[in-house]
Amino acid sequence: MSTIYLNHLGLLCALGDSPTAVATALRAGEAPGMQMRAGYLAGRDVMVGEVQAALPSVAHLPQRQRSRNNALMLAALAQIRVQVDAAIARVGAHRVAVVLGTSTSGIAEGEQAMRVRVAQGEFPSGYHYGQQELGSPARCLADTLGVSGPAYTISTACSSSARALISAARLLRADLADVVIAGGVDSLCAFTVSGFAALESVSAERCNPFSRNRHGINIGEGAALFIVSREPAAVSLAGWGESADAHHMSAPDPDGRGAETSMREALRRAGLAPENIDYVNVHGTATPHNDAMEAPAIVRVLGTSVPVSSTKPLTGHTLGAAGAIEAALAWLALQPDNVEGWLPPHLWDGEPDPALPALCLATSGLRLGRRPRHVLSNSFAFGGNNATLILGAQP
Repeated sequence: MSTIYLNHLGLLCALGDSPTAVATALRAGEAPGMQMRAGYLAGRDVMVGEVQAALPSVAHLPQRQRSRNNALMLAALAQIRVQVDAAIARVGAHRVAVVLGTSTSGIAEGEQAMRVRVAQGEFPSGYHYGQQELGSPARCLADTLGVSGPAYTISTACSSSARALISAARLLRADLADVVIAGGVDSLCAFTVSGFAALESVSAERCNPFSRNRHGINIGEGAALFIVSREPAAVSLAGWGESADAHHMSAPDPDGRGAETSMREALRRAGLAPENIDYVNVHGTATPHNDAMEAPAIVRVLGTSVPVSSTKPLTGHTLGAAGAIEAALAWLALQPDNVEGWLPPHLWDGEPDPALPALCLATSGLRLGRRPRHVLSNSFAFGGNNATLILGAQP
């Protein structure tokens, strides 16, 4: 099988508005976009991970594609547009595919339109129901680039964009494309924040993964786009695993069997042993159920000595974009210039949950002393929809 490479990255989230800015903030353990905000939950402020950069205009897009979600996606595209255009010129528009993950699409625009309808009796003139269609990001990106390869959106909640990267690899191996623009995008909206609050899963403060004091998640937004191809690059998509718990609509299987299956399948596909993994970006939502499931599953598969961290206290949980954004953080850590082996830090209060097995948490300042070789990233979603990615450093 041909090796699949992650050639170039466009990225913005609560950590920053470019890969360079994100890497700098990540090393420092600082996230300027994690702020208390009003307007997402009735009657109280809530901490969210906002993109603070000015976003490109969407006024040139068809009305059905005008959304903050697509503006985030276009901002990520702008960072790699030169390389994308060069790839299209090289392989032809018909050999370039688009696969994106999302869970919100343009729901925020639908919320705004409904407020007007309730107040005035009709939707505003600038609203089109297509703005909130889940397929909008992939269609918008394909139209913007003028490509005619396969173009589709995956929406499997929090595993969406991890699965988009897996789908990109499959398109390449099936010879249905030579280049895939793959990743994820999600934008903040009251619908999702309120929904998680109704599940009693939203924390009133910065989320606190694996702590005895954890109370839930912070919702975030952002976008990550990769150019995925067979062209050699510094980082490869070495393996992946998928599974389905089918345990509950929102809660994970408490035994973590699906999570374990997903990680073991990723190792098998990559041809790696557990000791080959240098770092794990855990799903780490800081909800009581997720952390209680994931920590034992990691120990069963990888043991207790591999450094792990949840980056959600720095980005917020970006839902459908989380898999791609966290793969992007792994991609940054795998770059050739990371000779000291810095790892995305785990921010928490330092109070372990005695009910959980002790993990080797990559707290701020932890260094491997060398460039990481293989990084594993978990994404576990509602319905027990699990995805694990393994990224590898290339010589």
